Amino acid sequence: MKKTLQRAHQMGSPRSDFDLGEHDLDQSIAIPAKFATIADSFEKKEQSWFVISQTPTDLTIKVADITFYAHKHPLVSRSGYMSRLNLQPSPNSNIKYDLKLDNFPGGPETFEIVLIFCYGLPVDLTPTNVAQLRCASEFLEMTEEYEDGNLIAKTEAFLTFMVFSSWRNTITVLKSCESLSPWAENLQIVRRCSDSIAWKVSRDNSTVGESIDDEGWWFTDVSSLRIDHFVRIITAIRAKRAKPEIVGACIMHYAEKQLPGMDIELEDQEGNGQGSMELQLGISNGRRQEGCIGHNKEQRLVIESLVSIVPPQKEAVSCKFLLWLLKMAMLYSVTPALVSELEKRVGMVLEEANAKDLLIPNLKRGDDGKFINSSSGECTMYNVDAIQRIVEYFLMHEQQQQEQQTCEKLVVGKLLDSYLAEIARDPNLSIAKFQFLAESMPTNTRTCDDGLYRAIDTYLKTHPSLAEHDRRRLCKLMNCEKLSLDACMHAAQNDRLPLRTVLQVLFSEQAKMRAAIEEKEPKPNMGIPEQESWSSTKEMRSMKEELHKVKTMMAELQRDYSELQQEFEKLNIKQRSLSRWSSKWKKLKSSTFFNEKMDGEETGETQESQNPVGCRVNCRRRLSMS
Repeated sequence: MKKTLQRAHQMGSPRSDFDLGEHDLDQSIAIPAKFATIADSFEKKEQSWFVISQTPTDLTIKVADITFYAHKHPLVSRSGYMSRLNLQPSPNSNIKYDLKLDNFPGGPETFEIVLIFCYGLPVDLTPTNVAQLRCASEFLEMTEEYEDGNLIAKTEAFLTFMVFSSWRNTITVLKSCESLSPWAENLQIVRRCSDSIAWKVSRDNSTVGESIDDEGWWFTDVSSLRIDHFVRIITAIRAKRAKPEIVGACIMHYAEKQLPGMDIELEDQEGNGQGSMELQLGISNGRRQEGCIGHNKEQRLVIESLVSIVPPQKEAVSCKFLLWLLKMAMLYSVTPALVSELEKRVGMVLEEANAKDLLIPNLKRGDDGKFINSSSGECTMYNVDAIQRIVEYFLMHEQQQQEQQTCEKLVVGKLLDSYLAEIARDPNLSIAKFQFLAESMPTNTRTCDDGLYRAIDTYLKTHPSLAEHDRRRLCKLMNCEKLSLDACMHAAQNDRLPLRTVLQVLFSEQAKMRAAIEEKEPKPNMGIPEQESWSSTKEMRSMKEELHKVKTMMAELQRDYSELQQEFEKLNIKQRSLSRWSSKWKKLKSSTFFNEKMDGEETGETQESQNPVGCRVNCRRRLSMS
């Protein structure tokens, strides 16, 4: 093939450095020549490329399997890489210097264009070749330091103004980058293309709002890209906050195009006179299928990459797709961690599956392309273990959801009690509204009723004229067994509470104090050294004495309570026993336990030797210190 300089001679009128070609789909820029004094024409014969010139060539450059015969000066004047080389004389008497360029970006075809550019002849920049020329110019260091309007500047301008502004050109350039690793990555060409595509996709309303039926205009284009470039685009689109179901639909479309289909069925087989069932697995699609290691690795990479970019939202992809992806992952021996991740994802949406979707073949594809049983135990046709794990993940997920909901209810219940305590100060708040709000949350959402007791007490304080039956009505809202020991001690002395509630609180307080005392006492099975250590100090002995006093007083309180309860029951049968019941209750109210506790609260005294309540408070303080 022979190339002449007719194009350079036809450029009689001034022309911009960025003139477009005739067709929009094949946009190009013709870079004009400044001078062409060395080369008369170019000629390619088999594996050689010649510069036809009156000046003999003095340099041979081998790129891959093509040898270029050229002149040293045009390259050195534009390339920092060439100018720094210490070119060695060639053993060939006709050629002075030999050079071999290994791993040249774009190969011989790209170097041919670069060489024409160095000779000052016009070249056409197109979306098809601009990425290769940008990488090649970087390899050769063709910067403005050596020539104004050098190749790096030209290609960068074309990428900025002609590629990234066009969807079709950006897709074309990104495809051309597949053979330019790692140069295209290091020069940020892939990233800039991905960001440009993501920005154009994000402008479409269907990706952020309205419908999923109208967004597929870009699916086909991005599904034709290599998996690593597809992952970059999906990552960029997700960063633009596209809807998860739109991203998921694109991933499913890509998997449909790039991964083989799978047909599973059972067939009756006759063998040795006995019927048997055999798994028939068919894998096919429009792409080339080869039973080789390279193909298996390629498919495995695609599957692993797709699993890693599936959005975490449940609505992103269907359960059917996840199960299909799981089948493919097991078939191509994907990383166990990703298989486990897929199983967990399926467990989250297992209610959407059907029985056929759960038929996962117990097979994997060998390096020779043949299917072999992947089970280490029983050679079952289907992977039952995987389904068992999925069900376990489903149950675990349901439990976590319930626990999360319960936790949220507990938070809301606590918030509601605080709200009730606030609005209880309103004198115009009706008891019906207070009760309705208090009962709006289930009882199991309150692990402790201290907040509800505070709200009820605030309401009773704000409404002192409340009838006795309304007081009992309010106090039935709380569970005395869920009150803390401090709340019980406060409620036992609260005159605003109904008598029945006070009795329930006293009983609950007694049970809690007994539990606290038993928790602090030395255990029977404790060794002698531990027991001696436990009772070695005077403080511990004093605490024992105080605990004994509390026990004695509690026993007396329990007896009084039992007698009081019996008298209360007789009240409804015999009116004449009312005076005796009243005297007994007065006896209880005038006891040392109540009088000293009330006096201590009014005067602030806390003498432990005379006040049993102070004794209990000090006992609890010391127990906490111990």
